[in-house]
Amino acid sequence: MLSRIPFDRVNWTTSSFLIGTLALTLTAVPLYLWRFGLDWFQLTLFVTSLFFTGLSITLGYHRLFSHLAFRAKWPVRLFVLLFGAGAFENSALMWASEHRRHHKHVDHDDDPYDISKGFFHAHIGWLLFKLLPQPPFDNVADLKKDRLVMWQHRHIQTLALLVSLGLPALLGALWNGWSGALGGLLLAGVAKVVLLQHCTFLINSACHTVGHQPYSARCSARDSSLMALFTFGEGYHNYHHEFQHDYRNGVKRWQFDPTKWTIWALSKLGLTDGLRRVPNATIEAAEQRQRRDTVMVAKQGGESDSESFSDKSTLTTQAFSAS
Repeated sequence: MLSRIPFDRVNWTTSSFLIGTLALTLTAVPLYLWRFGLDWFQLTLFVTSLFFTGLSITLGYHRLFSHLAFRAKWPVRLFVLLFGAGAFENSALMWASEHRRHHKHVDHDDDPYDISKGFFHAHIGWLLFKLLPQPPFDNVADLKKDRLVMWQHRHIQTLALLVSLGLPALLGALWNGWSGALGGLLLAGVAKVVLLQHCTFLINSACHTVGHQPYSARCSARDSSLMALFTFGEGYHNYHHEFQHDYRNGVKRWQFDPTKWTIWALSKLGLTDGLRRVPNATIEAAEQRQRRDTVMVAKQGGESDSESFSDKSTLTTQAFSAS
């Protein structure tokens, strides 16, 4: 088993972090809870940190910086850059570059998290065995002109440590001394990072594997209402790949998409504008085309099965006649 691992391609820094934080979450976190329990402050700190950091990835890294689905005033941009750093998913510049490459080359070799290379590769393998040096940032010229984005990119490691680990530990210490600091570090820090990262990874893996394709079958992306619950509305991935510049992923009124609701609410406060929306007629046309194509494929499959059955029947009749 170990002989099959390409150790010469292991990204040791990233792998150590991903495996180490997971190990702490599975061991140190339960031990802390057994020894000290869980009070309302630690639970609130965990939920708040998860919410701020998760939205900073979906609203900021993804829909704002990667797809330019809307414009945001500097307080929003600064907020998502600070708390987005806390996800330990690298800088917005690198994240957007990789994500734009994913959309351009989806399901092909140049797709960083190509699902055709397997579920494990798309989920986490592409990070564990990431090739170095990194591909050039040749698809984010617009972001390179953003002073806040470049400031975050230069200081990403420091910001990640301070916002994701230092801040929860400090708040925990103010609440309950050293045990509170340890709880903040482990729960709102380490455990939050692990949970959030794997929710993000599920978009690259599960949402290209399970679910349905109501808008297009041109790539592997699928809609999953279940995944939307764990990813702040990012689970409607088939729609997103068909209409990537829409600020909404859950385009239907009943679909769970808190990222969309937050962007809309911020627009009412004058903090976001230029919200890009695909016209309803275009969406309905895509749905109708996909239904028509699905029926056509089903009919062709049925005809092929009928022809195959007919051929087999003929062969069987001939065999009986020969005997």
